[in-house]
Amino acid sequence: MFSSRRLLGVATLLLAGWSQAQAVGNFPGIGRAATASEVQAWDIDVRPDFKGLPPGSGSVAKGQEVWEAKCASCHGVFGESNEVFTPLIGGTTAEDVKTGRVAKLVDPTTGRTMLMKLATVSTLWDYINRAMPWNQPKSLTAQEVYSVTAFLLNLGGVVPDDFTLSEKNIAQVQARMPNRYGMSTAHSLWPGPEFKGALRPDVRNVACMNNCVTEPKVASLLPDFARNAHGNLAEQNRVVGAQHGADTSRPEPRPGASPVATISPQSGVDKPVQAAGGGKADNSSVMALLQKNTCTACHAMDRKLIGPAFQEIAKKYPGKADYLAGKVKAGGSGVWGGIAMPAQALPESEARLIGAWLAAGAAR
Repeated sequence: MFSSRRLLGVATLLLAGWSQAQAVGNFPGIGRAATASEVQAWDIDVRPDFKGLPPGSGSVAKGQEVWEAKCASCHGVFGESNEVFTPLIGGTTAEDVKTGRVAKLVDPTTGRTMLMKLATVSTLWDYINRAMPWNQPKSLTAQEVYSVTAFLLNLGGVVPDDFTLSEKNIAQVQARMPNRYGMSTAHSLWPGPEFKGALRPDVRNVACMNNCVTEPKVASLLPDFARNAHGNLAEQNRVVGAQHGADTSRPEPRPGASPVATISPQSGVDKPVQAAGGGKADNSSVMALLQKNTCTACHAMDRKLIGPAFQEIAKKYPGKADYLAGKVKAGGSGVWGGIAMPAQALPESEARLIGAWLAAGAAR
């Protein structure tokens, strides 16, 4: 399989050739070669041979700090996950580290965790680097990615408590991955000279091309009884990317009906919020803070997700802005159920604004 690094190199050569074609006047004014900095901005993949891995290091202890601040709210304090996401750690043994094959993978009654299936540590590093945290992908520094990776491997018994992961010793860690020999290339999705004899294709379809529909109509409608079952989807998606989520807090307009205005996390209505420390922010600014600090990954406006609804909290603690700001910073468990909310590493001013907003009724 081609890595994106290799494909980008080919693309750069093609663009360079295109730029030369411009010089002879075939297509003047169309396109240009990508600059080195433009290519570098996209060239972030890390291959199994660790090409593309940036210099840096991170300890298990530092990884625990980053994990509790930015990861534990979705994946659990020890990678055991919660009511929504599947566990990341578990199912591997010290014997698996020695053999490189996870024994429990052949047990049909055992659930699969990330570490049980993972064959290459570069995959773990690369995914954390490009996709996490869920609401702010690519926001972690290289040191934080090394640290979080080391922490997860420590939870799985791959590295010791005092270990520091870096680009210099990551190959040694690869030699201890519990399922390092568990990935097979002997299938038709990976043809190559290393296989003897022809492999049967995975798909053997025959094109039909008869009675084709010329104007397909694709539509979907969320039933009223299922709307808002897990909170407003528009408040839960990433702030980047094309998928922003439908506003499920109100009925979907029927054909021919007047369009219904949508509510986004940044739409401000109602009265402004007065922060406990004297700062002011309208509700739209608070909504943006909730997105920025990953609050909406666990809390919806009027429905329980992983944690209680914002409006439930506001009803329980009216006027207690200082108390709520303190709970946002310190975290806790037991008041709303068994799932703990870890301490949040956000500025004091932002915690006070969120606390004041909750104390004032959690209005949109």
